[in-house]
Amino acid sequence: MAIAANYVTSSLTATTSSQKPFFSSVNRTPFLGFPIVALPKSAIPNFRPAKTCCQKKEAEAIVPAGHQWMFDNLDGPDVWNKTWYPKASDHINTSKPWYIVDAKDKILGRLASTISIYIRGKNLATYTPSVDMGAFVIVINADKVAVSGKKRTQKLYRRHSGRPGGMTVETFDQLQKRIPERIIEHAVRGMLPKGRLGRSLFNHLKVYAGPDHPHEAQKPKDLPIRDKRIQKLT
Repeated sequence: MAIAANYVTSSLTATTSSQKPFFSSVNRTPFLGFPIVALPKSAIPNFRPAKTCCQKKEAEAIVPAGHQWMFDNLDGPDVWNKTWYPKASDHINTSKPWYIVDAKDKILGRLASTISIYIRGKNLATYTPSVDMGAFVIVINADKVAVSGKKRTQKLYRRHSGRPGGMTVETFDQLQKRIPERIIEHAVRGMLPKGRLGRSLFNHLKVYAGPDHPHEAQKPKDLPIRDKRIQKLT
């Protein structure tokens, strides 16, 4: 027993002395905070890519007779994606139409909804929600726009200066005497999308308090109005 114990002890001592410790070959890096061990090439498994039957040269694709037309003309039009989407050349601002409308004795809400339809481009067959496809609209005589009921004294417009107690409230009649263009701009802005597209579309609206405007060179047409109740009855 003693001889066997001495033999085992001597063999363990020889093994530990011949083998290097594990962390002796470790590259310690203070930047990473943990040791990096370089594995030998023999430890990396040798993976072989598996071949499938479709990779053989002699294999041919089997297409049903009813679907052969999909593969006859691959260089022609895209038969898979038929959805039309406007390109940059389809909505150039210099080629868009201009409209003009007289706001005299017209109901504010009905006028604003009609204007927003043409600014948005919803009257076109090529209407796309995410693209600016609309036209430019000029509004004259904004100081003579009308409202129904008692809105002239009851409709309120609020603005805040950003400071404590900086809330300013004024009626429709007061704002129409001070800045008449802001009434139509406020109504149309609320009917446009909120975001970058809405801010770009809002630039298509040109509002003027009087009958004159500086856009004669654009040759604006009369804005088509289909709402028969837009004109206020006196």
